[in-house]
Amino acid sequence: MSSQSTTPDELRVRQLLYENRAVWLPPPDLTISQWADAERRISPEASAEPGIWRTSRAEYQRTVMDAVSEPLTERIVMMTSAQIGKTEILLNIVGYYIDQEPSPILLLDPTLEMGQAFSKDRLAPMIRDTPALQGKIKDPRSRDSGNTLLHKSFPGGHITIAGANSPASLASRPIRVLLCDEVDRYPISAGTEGDPLSLAAKRTQNFWNRRIVWVSTPTIMGISRIEKAFEVSTQEHWCIPCPTCGEYQPYEWGRIVYKDLPEPLMVCSSCGASHTETEWKAGQERGIWIARREGDRHTRGFHLNAFASPWATWGNLIDQYQEAYQNGEEELKVWWNTVLGLPWENQSGTIEVETMESHREEYAAELPDGVLVLTCGVDTQDDRLEAEVVGWGVGKESWGIEYRIFYGDPGQAEVWQALDDFLSKLWTYADGERIGLSCTCIDSAGHFTDEVYRFCKPRARRNIFPIVGRGREGLPSVGKPSRNNRRHVALFALGVTTIKGSLFSRLRIERPGPGYCHFPLEAKTNHRGYDWPYFKGLLSERMVVKKVRGRETISWEPRSVGIRNEPLDTRVYATGALELYNPNLEMHRRRRGTKKMPTRPPEVRKNPVPPPPSAEKPETQASSQAATQPATQTVPKTTPTKGRSLRRSVQVLRHGMRL
Repeated sequence: MSSQSTTPDELRVRQLLYENRAVWLPPPDLTISQWADAERRISPEASAEPGIWRTSRAEYQRTVMDAVSEPLTERIVMMTSAQIGKTEILLNIVGYYIDQEPSPILLLDPTLEMGQAFSKDRLAPMIRDTPALQGKIKDPRSRDSGNTLLHKSFPGGHITIAGANSPASLASRPIRVLLCDEVDRYPISAGTEGDPLSLAAKRTQNFWNRRIVWVSTPTIMGISRIEKAFEVSTQEHWCIPCPTCGEYQPYEWGRIVYKDLPEPLMVCSSCGASHTETEWKAGQERGIWIARREGDRHTRGFHLNAFASPWATWGNLIDQYQEAYQNGEEELKVWWNTVLGLPWENQSGTIEVETMESHREEYAAELPDGVLVLTCGVDTQDDRLEAEVVGWGVGKESWGIEYRIFYGDPGQAEVWQALDDFLSKLWTYADGERIGLSCTCIDSAGHFTDEVYRFCKPRARRNIFPIVGRGREGLPSVGKPSRNNRRHVALFALGVTTIKGSLFSRLRIERPGPGYCHFPLEAKTNHRGYDWPYFKGLLSERMVVKKVRGRETISWEPRSVGIRNEPLDTRVYATGALELYNPNLEMHRRRRGTKKMPTRPPEVRKNPVPPPPSAEKPETQASSQAATQPATQTVPKTTPTKGRSLRRSVQVLRHGMRL
C-alpha cells in the first residue's frame, strides 16, 4: 500500500474537522443585527407580527444586539421595561451563535418550568421557521438527535436551557455564551449550591472570548440585581432628537403631560417645546445610545422604558398608570418596574399611628354596605387568643369589623370554646341582612400547635384552617396545603413578607376605593377593639433590607422594643384567609345589589385616635411622604439628566407630570 494512502482514522478526523469547521474558521463579518435582518423569521405563534425580522422596527435593538458581537465587550446588561422585545433579542443572539459562531450556550431562566416554556414556545418555533437554522439541529424524533426540550446539539456547539432554582441544571459544563433572563426573579441560592448567577458565570471561565448577557425588569431599589449591575456599567440610555431643537434626550416619565389634553405630550428637556408621541417617535431611526459613565471597558449597560416601544402607545401606558395609582402602592410598583424599567424605592413601614386618623369613620351598622365577605385571623399566645374580623369589598377595599382578645390558657378548652362562639357569630347590615365568616386562619406556630390542629380539623368544613407564617421574600401569599403532621390536618403556609408588603401599601392609600383600609370610630356603647394600642400594634413593624448569603433581601422587624405585634399578625392572617378563600368579589357585589363605595376623601373625624396612657408616648418618627402621592400639576422646564446617577434620576422622576 502506498505511503500516501489515507487511513480510516485520518478520514474520520477530516470529517470531524469539516463538520466543526465553524469552530476553527475566522469569525464571520456579520453582526448579530445583520444576521437577524438576513436570516431570522418570526413565528406566528410567538408574535403578532410574524414574518421577516426587521431591526428597524425597533431601532434601539440594533446596538444592543451588536454589542454582544463586539470583540472587546464581555458583559452586556439590559435593565428594561416589558414590551420592548428583549426576548426577541435573546433569540437573535442564540440564532446567530448557532449559525455563525457555533459555541456552547447556556440560557438561564428563573425557574426550570419557565425554561421549558421558553424552549417549547419560543426557541423551537424559531428553529423551525428560520431556514438558516433548520438543518443545524436534528428532529427530536430521530435517533441520537441530541435534541431534547432542555438541551439541543448542533455542529460545533450546543444550547442548554436551565432554571436558576435547579442545582442539577447548573452542573459543571463549560460554556462560552451565558444568557440570563429576568435575573431579578432568581432565587438567592440554587438549592444549597449558592448564587445561581455566580455558579453560571464560573462555567464561562475557560473561554477568553466569553459573552455574558443579563436581562431583566428591575424590582426594588437596593436589592435589585439588574440595578446593581447597571450602576457599574456604561449606563446607556436610548435618546431621540427633539423635533424642535434637535437636542438628544431619553423618554422620561417626568416630562410626560396628559391631563385635560387630547393626547399626551412630552416636554423637551432643552427648549421646553411639547410634542406628541407620533412626533417624538418619528425620530426613532435617528436615535442613539448615550452613555452616562465610562464603565470598565468590558461591560455595557442599557436602559429602556416602554414609552420607546413601537408596540405600546403612550395613552395605554398612562391608563395603566392611573389604574395602578388608584389601586395602591403595590400595583404602582409593578407599573414602575414593568413600564418605566426602573427599580422601586420601597417606602412601606414608615406609617405613623397618627396617619390612621383619616381612616376612621362611623359605621351605619355592624357591617358597612361595601362589605361583601368576612374573614378572620387568629393569633395564639401563651395566655390568650387574639382575633380580628375583616370585611372585604370590591378591589380588596377593607373594613375593620371587630378585634377581640380571649384571655385564658390555650391548653384548656374554655378559651377555645369562647373563640368558637365568636367564629360562629353573624354580623348585620343596616338592612337587617346577616352574614358569617367565609374563612379563618389560625396561627399554629408556638407552644400550642397540637391544640390548634385539634380545633381546626373538625371545623375544616367551616373553612377554619391552621396556618404557619413563612418570612422568606418572594413566597406567594398562600402556599399549597400540607398534611404532613401528626393529625393530618390541612396546614397552609402564608408568605407573610409578601402579605405585609401589600398590607402596608394599602394602608398608605389616602382615598376610599380599591385597597383602601377603613376602621371604625370607637363608641362607648359598641366597643369594637380599635383603640390606640390596636393601631400601635398594627404599625409595629418596619421593612428593612438585610444581607443574606451576600445578597440583600427584605425582612420585617419591630420598630422598637416592647411593642406587641398581634394586631399586625391577625390582620396578616385575615388577609391570608381572603387569599385562601379567593372569592369573586364582583359576583358578590352583584348578588347583594350594592354599588362601589364612593372614591371621595374621607371626612375629617371629630373623635381622634384614643391617646396612649399618660406613661406612654407615641413614637415621634417623622411621617414620610406617601409613594402614591399625586403628581404635581405644574410643568417646569427640566434640564438634561446626563451624568446623573440612577438613584438621583429615580427620585426626580418619581411621578409623571399631569396638566
